[in-house]
Amino acid sequence: MTEQHQQTGQKHDPRPLNGVAHVAGDTGPKLWHRTIPDVFAETAGRCATREAAVFIEQGIRWTWAELSAEVDALAQGLALLGLKKGDRIGIWSPNRAEWVLTQFATARLGLVMVNINPAYRLSELEYALNKVGCLALITASTFKTSDYLEMIRTLAPEIDRCEPGALKSEKLPSLRSVIRMGTETSPGMFNFDAVLTQGRQDGKADLDAITASLDPDDAINIQFTSGTTGAPKGAILTHSNIMNNARFVVGAMHFTEADRLCIPVPLYHCFGMVMGTLGCVATGACMIFPAEAFDPATTLGTVSAEKCTALYGVPTMFVAALGHPDFKQFDFSHLRTGIMAGAPCPTEVMKRVVDEMNMSDVTIAYGMTETSPVSFQSGTDDPLDRRVATVGRIHPNVECKVVDENGATVAPGVQGELCTRGYSVMKGYWDDPERTAEAIDSDGWMHTGDLATIDDEGFCNITGRVKDMLIRGGENVYPREIEEFLFRHPKIADAQVFGIPDDRFGEEVCTWIVLKQGETATEDDIKAFCKGQIAHYKIPRHVRFRNELPMTVTGKPQKFRMRDAMIEELGLTVVKTA
Repeated sequence: MTEQHQQTGQKHDPRPLNGVAHVAGDTGPKLWHRTIPDVFAETAGRCATREAAVFIEQGIRWTWAELSAEVDALAQGLALLGLKKGDRIGIWSPNRAEWVLTQFATARLGLVMVNINPAYRLSELEYALNKVGCLALITASTFKTSDYLEMIRTLAPEIDRCEPGALKSEKLPSLRSVIRMGTETSPGMFNFDAVLTQGRQDGKADLDAITASLDPDDAINIQFTSGTTGAPKGAILTHSNIMNNARFVVGAMHFTEADRLCIPVPLYHCFGMVMGTLGCVATGACMIFPAEAFDPATTLGTVSAEKCTALYGVPTMFVAALGHPDFKQFDFSHLRTGIMAGAPCPTEVMKRVVDEMNMSDVTIAYGMTETSPVSFQSGTDDPLDRRVATVGRIHPNVECKVVDENGATVAPGVQGELCTRGYSVMKGYWDDPERTAEAIDSDGWMHTGDLATIDDEGFCNITGRVKDMLIRGGENVYPREIEEFLFRHPKIADAQVFGIPDDRFGEEVCTWIVLKQGETATEDDIKAFCKGQIAHYKIPRHVRFRNELPMTVTGKPQKFRMRDAMIEELGLTVVKTA
């Protein structure tokens, strides 16, 4: 077994240090100081004839050698467009082969890939592209109810009158090139397949020399993660951040090149593109995408037909799969492991996944985008109750501690804010030194904003959130971002957004609104104002109008009182899962 396939298991003592809630991960597995294309090339050479990537919906199957050739063709095509190391290029698409090619072609050239949530709408897209200064955008044409090309035309109508690569937009001043997927062509845009073909035919860049010039500590990826105040922040991740984290994540599940991983989780998120694709690159395992977006029947069919050995998902995905009417018709005999993450896992769901889906080695993982993402993960041999009631133990080469409001490390079992330090911590937020300094202190500790305990054996339990965030169906929803958008409504004087319990999604978005004097509005008016402008999962399900909002004596909104009132009004039952 090579170094990259080493188990990351607990060779060290995972218990808290010096009797306080401070744990340090195993330093035995040496960190890689390697770039993504370096690891990719080694794996593609070693596993050349093995299957690397399967896209069921698109009917695409590539061996590692074939995937490598496609990646290089796209890299050459992007180089022909004048893109070079350090340039930012956005990717706005559901799970498609083009997404994976873009991930590795941009890494080959040292371009900074900017992940754009497929659910984003006009205001979010405009902000993301401008915040980091994207020179190029690779986009799907449509997805579900989203017409991406029409949204781009709305923001940059100049594109209909320019040559591809020569866009000069008033609203998107940095953007020069838009590359659209699909067989059709659009005014002012390049066609993805044409760029690929051009690169294959006419590319002259010395890709190996460019790759050799890259530093593992270079920024390679920007992912937007909203804070509790203001607009989304762009977390800057490096080759070293995400390549090492991917390696340790799949190492905890004992991945080898014989594994076949089903990835129904989105690529725009670390779950898909780090724990998924990069995890496969680290080991030579095959990455398998059932569809552009999660569908329980398609996912189950893929696991069965493709003989998948591992499956990723948030708890709601597993609940949907287990509840499918044809569940018993699918073959799970090859499944053994996977990851359930993104939200607390109900005990009964975990038991059914182990018993009925043959996933005896399923693991739980915890982290955040800013930490690449995973800091804690359960072991395949941890007792089931530990895999449900905790998020496992510390990852290799990472430190975590729990601190009180004064910054002092608390005793084991005592709740406080979880802080993380080590290779996995991001470089910072793009063009936002103030927010970076708020998140990462002078000693390098990333303050997660999550409340947690670490017990005497080193198991971590996430108990709540310091920051004002809710999780709806595995999606992080940041109330302040929605509030800022609602404040644009000409009739709204004040708005507070918070989460309330929901049986299906875990939490649901609710807002209390104070209208300006003399104004009137309905719940449907507010939802219509949001539709098409912010992602569907951010649109408040419950809208209530109030003459005033509950406040503290210092003028801070008391969201817990609003939440309690809504729970009582709707007759909800609060159920603790872990």
